[in-house]
Amino acid sequence: MTATLTTEAGPPRTAPPATRARRLKRRGRVIALLFVFPALLLLGALVVYPVLFSVGRSFFDASGTRFVGGDNYTEMFRDPATLKAIRNTTIWVVVAPALLTGLGLILAVLVEKVRWATAFKLLLFMPMAVSFLAAGIIFRLAYDEDPGKGVLNAAVVSVHDAFTGTSSYPTARVRDGQGLEPGRDGSYLTTASVRPGQSAALGLVGVLPGDLPKDVRPAYGAAARTAGADEVRGVVYLDFTPGGGGQQGRVDPKESGLPGMKVEAVRDGRTVASATTGTDGSFRFSGLDEGTYRLKLPKTNFAPPYQGVSWLGPTLVTPAIIGAYLWIWTGFAMVLIGAGLSTLPRDALEAARMDGANEWQIFRRITVPLLAPVLTVVFVTLVINVMKVFDLVYIIAPGPVQEDATVLATQMWLVSFGGGNNQGLGSALGVLLLLLVIPAMVFNVRRFRRSQR
Repeated sequence: MTATLTTEAGPPRTAPPATRARRLKRRGRVIALLFVFPALLLLGALVVYPVLFSVGRSFFDASGTRFVGGDNYTEMFRDPATLKAIRNTTIWVVVAPALLTGLGLILAVLVEKVRWATAFKLLLFMPMAVSFLAAGIIFRLAYDEDPGKGVLNAAVVSVHDAFTGTSSYPTARVRDGQGLEPGRDGSYLTTASVRPGQSAALGLVGVLPGDLPKDVRPAYGAAARTAGADEVRGVVYLDFTPGGGGQQGRVDPKESGLPGMKVEAVRDGRTVASATTGTDGSFRFSGLDEGTYRLKLPKTNFAPPYQGVSWLGPTLVTPAIIGAYLWIWTGFAMVLIGAGLSTLPRDALEAARMDGANEWQIFRRITVPLLAPVLTVVFVTLVINVMKVFDLVYIIAPGPVQEDATVLATQMWLVSFGGGNNQGLGSALGVLLLLLVIPAMVFNVRRFRRSQR
């Protein structure tokens, strides 16, 4: 008789809920890490490694073979070019973000009150679509000192000439021994004196054909006129016969008068009368007292034309580049501040109006305080951006004034690759730039976290 033993298997044992939760959490972390790993790898290769390498490289000499400790940092603050770059960077950080934030705030408030607000915002935001390279080329041309190329100087010269006028014949000059001698102030005086009842012919050369007015007439007829008893007549003419021929110092039939020339009658060192030549170059002084006079062509007739402002000179190059930066980023500031403005509680604004507050009081006491978080974010973002500005400075500033406009980013490139070939010093400049940017970044991140909470 055999006995069989049977055993019954019980139900499978299950893990406690806490253990299952830990396993799921661990699995989720692994999956998240797998998804994030490519981005972390890219971040490490493009950001972390270059930063660490630059920090280490800043402690070596130009060749990278000899450890020099903090010598690069010491040299950095002794180099005049680097000190100028730090000064210019400070100007950028103080001026550009403040101007942009203020302009963006004003434009955002004003745009709310115009009919075509969307079109206006689009127009101001369009420069953001232009690369810094293209914008630099545009403003390099706009700031050109030649009024024939630079639109700004063309406008400045037009306004200047409209109010003060311009010289008639800047290239004109006299021939030696032809009755005129140069004065100390750039004018010309007759060597011989004239009396009432006499005439004089004042010949000039060197006048460009383009400087002659279209209505110019020959001077021969005017030179033949006789003067009255109490007047002095004369003619200012171009002592040059087209096609050759003629006689120097004499008005020939084909020689043109010089209209618009100012002529003065001088006696005892004082100007007693003045006249402007007509289309045939003639002039006349009437009602003169008896005595001798010398005729004078003032220097204003020969002054070189006004050429405008040297926008890209050593004095104005940094403000000029900041102006180009404002053109690009004003739309960005306006759109961000406008977005914050659209979220303001309208009941608070209406209540203030009902209490009798005017628009300026509402703007100063309500709008600006409520927009303070947005304004701070815009300002700090722009501070970070201007610390890294490179393209505009490098493209707009001409070579001779590149050092006057340099900032830390351009100085770092010039020292490392633009001829200096000292990557140890360049790395030290890069570390300095990183240290300057980090506080602004930390401030921005903390503020963002506080706003999320």
